[in-house]
Amino acid sequence: MGKRSTACPCGSGQPYEDCCAPVHRGVAAAATAEALMRSRFSAFALGDADYLRHSWHSRTRPDRLGLDPGTRWTRLEVVETREGGLFDSTGTVRFRAHYREGGHPGVLTEHSRFAREDGRWVYVDALPG
Repeated sequence: MGKRSTACPCGSGQPYEDCCAPVHRGVAAAATAEALMRSRFSAFALGDADYLRHSWHSRTRPDRLGLDPGTRWTRLEVVETREGGLFDSTGTVRFRAHYREGGHPGVLTEHSRFAREDGRWVYVDALPG
């Protein structure tokens, strides 16, 4: 009987080992802005601050990143993606990230900007509003 895989936190329906794990380990690159967004959500869910910093644009990357161990990221909903494809240099992704904190549910809504830096997709910042 084979080893059972854990579903990827990004909500793709694929096993983590086939989805975001190769991107987190640097074996593969996110092909699109949305794929990077999904890999970043998974990194938040798994507490991988090193990957989050690595996937941040050098101009906007924080010096340090502290993740709240009391926040459990539970589900990602991608609402809209504009550009950010294989042949684009920028793109945006609007999403809702569901979490639990102190036993209470919450939702973070964000409209994120992404760009290519040194040939790979990185998170730039969140658009206001």
